[in-house]
Amino acid sequence: MLNRYDVQSRLRVRDMPFLMGQHVYMGSEGLSADDEIAPAIKHGTLSIGFIGLAETLNTLCGSNHTESIGVGPDGGVGPEIAAGSDDADALGYEIVRFMRRRVDEYAEAHDLNFTLLATPAEGLSGRFVAIDREWFGTVPGVTDCAYYTNSFHVPVGTRVSIWDKLAREGKYHNLANAGHISYVELSSPPLHNVEAVGSIVRAMARADLGYGGINFPIDECLSCGYSGVIESVCPACQSGSIRRVRRITGYLSTVDRFNDAKRAELADRVAHTSDAKNARTGPRRREAERQ
Repeated sequence: MLNRYDVQSRLRVRDMPFLMGQHVYMGSEGLSADDEIAPAIKHGTLSIGFIGLAETLNTLCGSNHTESIGVGPDGGVGPEIAAGSDDADALGYEIVRFMRRRVDEYAEAHDLNFTLLATPAEGLSGRFVAIDREWFGTVPGVTDCAYYTNSFHVPVGTRVSIWDKLAREGKYHNLANAGHISYVELSSPPLHNVEAVGSIVRAMARADLGYGGINFPIDECLSCGYSGVIESVCPACQSGSIRRVRRITGYLSTVDRFNDAKRAELADRVAHTSDAKNARTGPRRREAERQ
């Protein structure tokens, strides 16, 4: 990363006529076209990202950080808490906190903005698991899926309440100072339920989220314009020409633009509920089932 930074810092302002030439980037104000961009680019960040905390904990603890918990909307914890998942949760936090400490040490040692990024790794989530499967074989809960889980997230197939998910993920946001997101998945658009949306947003605030999202399906028939949750064909005109919009990482996209790993993740997603029953981990789709 330092080598990449060194190479980029030797570029000249004329190589970036808008960003540096128009003085958009901090520190570029006094630079001329032939100057190197080092005085400006030092204000940027050198982010170290991570994915797959859930799979890491499955390997080390036999469970991830989200199994069998019960946290209500008032922040109260339910009576049935699995010690294994709490131990895994504590270890997960220590792992990410260790990474943050190391990143801070790099920043201090090099006087540069090293930061820790909770990344979905849109392209690498599938590539990394394929490499690990080749090296280590099919490991249940780790390499038996088409993708690694986004950063510190609850696995998308875990049947967990909204409040449980936010409670488990919230504490990681302050550690990931380069960027983070936590979201809840709804089964349908909350068009006429302002109270529910407000309750979720307040729960996000209590969980100390830096960036939160509420996901829900957006389907539209391209033949007749019907909009709603559409299964396979339009209920109004029976057309199969449907545009489906979903959150892929931190942004919305039509499903046809998803890569294979993210399509597999989408197929595994379950909606999060408002009850505070214990979480149950749903089976992840195995690679053999996809082929």
